Amino acid sequence: MPATKKQPTRKPARRSKKEDGEKAVVEKIASWAPKDRATGKRLHAIVRDKAPDLTPRLWYGMPAYSKDGRVVLFFRDRAKFKERYMTLGFNDAANIDDGVVWPIVFAIAELDDKGEAKIARLVKKAVS
Repeated sequence: MPATKKQPTRKPARRSKKEDGEKAVVEKIASWAPKDRATGKRLHAIVRDKAPDLTPRLWYGMPAYSKDGRVVLFFRDRAKFKERYMTLGFNDAANIDDGVVWPIVFAIAELDDKGEAKIARLVKKAVS
């Protein structure tokens, strides 16, 4: 019986860092408690809409978004540090400077339309 040629195995197409990070962030948010999961999904959507050039990734186990390898902003659920609110934070790579003193971390008890609008403005400013 003649030997058959073995077909070369194809490696699956490699996903980009952005695609890998997107998957990791979405999976992390999906693992949260229902209330934080809903808020986390909305925060993720705001960031993706207002700052599509940022690369999603996990940073210390939290959803984060970076530019040129530097984390611009992140958020975490209540369970991370057993807090009574979620947290949205901005690192020094964010362009949110306002005078000589400005906030870089925000507590989110609930996310209503007014809160979403404020976060959207902050995210947009952070990447301007």
